[in-house]
Amino acid sequence: MTKPIPDKAEVALEYPDKFYVGTFDRSSRFDAHLDAAGLALTLERRGDESVRKSFHIHLHYDLLAQILHDLAATATAMKADDTAHRVALAEAAKALAAALVRKPAPATDRGRQREDRPA
Repeated sequence: MTKPIPDKAEVALEYPDKFYVGTFDRSSRFDAHLDAAGLALTLERRGDESVRKSFHIHLHYDLLAQILHDLAATATAMKADDTAHRVALAEAAKALAAALVRKPAPATDRGRQREDRPA
């Protein structure tokens, strides 16, 4: 499910003979979720053909983990008085960490009893 982008995102894609840049602002939407292999991220600007665009990226878990480590190592580069962004990032990191250590609910088939459970 897509949600409004709360701030702004910029994407650049560079090839030897081409360069593409896209900006996604508050009128755009995003979806981010973890799947079986990693992080799936979509940025989307809706509208007529002249402004419509989308960006899709999938990062496997090991790369995502390395990116998070690199972010942690460079967090001190943020301005010390940038409290709002520091707090928002810290709260999001805490939520992710808490979700990762929770045990997932056991998988069951809806409408059928599991075979390892008595009827």
